[in-house]
Amino acid sequence: MAAAIATPLRNRDSRWRAYRVPSNMKDNGAALLRGSDNSEEIVQMADTKEAKENGDAQRSQTATVLAPGTQAPDFSLPSAPDRKRALSELRGRPVVIAFYPADWSPVCGDQMALYNEILPEFDEYGAQLLGISVDGAWCHKAFSQARNLHFDLLADFEPKGAVSHAYGAYRDADGFSERALFVLDANGVIRWSYLSPVGVNPGADGILNALDALTDEQRGQTSASATSRPASSDRSSSSARPSDSTAQSDSSAR
Repeated sequence: MAAAIATPLRNRDSRWRAYRVPSNMKDNGAALLRGSDNSEEIVQMADTKEAKENGDAQRSQTATVLAPGTQAPDFSLPSAPDRKRALSELRGRPVVIAFYPADWSPVCGDQMALYNEILPEFDEYGAQLLGISVDGAWCHKAFSQARNLHFDLLADFEPKGAVSHAYGAYRDADGFSERALFVLDANGVIRWSYLSPVGVNPGADGILNALDALTDEQRGQTSASATSRPASSDRSSSSARPSDSTAQSDSSAR
């Protein structure tokens, strides 16, 4: 089985776009991501020997993560060996939660590195990014330093996978988290969720489109303090969000 690795594209005004990797890519093949300026980027398919990382794609498709409109369960998890991060501390701003299977695995490493590169995009929406896996705090620290990551990786280590379970994003048979994404509004309500096949890098375009769809109130901004949002036309409309049936958005919130 092959794991998909995506390289993001830039358009003429240097804004990041075209992050999503299609989930129907064929093994040992390649795919093209096309932008509005007709540029093309080869998305290479790299073999991986980690069967657990790839997992059973169909099982991921049938699993259920928390749906949009649900109040996100609160949690407090280690963000470092000597400190914790609580979701409630971030109330008043959007939050992006990325559950992933394991530090050091090829797909997870590429996914977290991509999010690290586009942190300025998240900042434009006032959004806080959190990565969560069942790895311990010391493992997260080493992985974060090796990858030069500038956002918190939280350790859902003990009780193992408790927070992942709460979000419907835990693989009991394998003992690690699903590859699942959530966008929360400033009130802690889930506005978008996506469950990716565990061996596929879901990219970030779905996240950015979900953030773009938030109202100023959902972003924690009043009319007086609201700033201009990045124009959605700056990103490729052909990859606006995951087309997989497990992608969910709260259309009533738009």
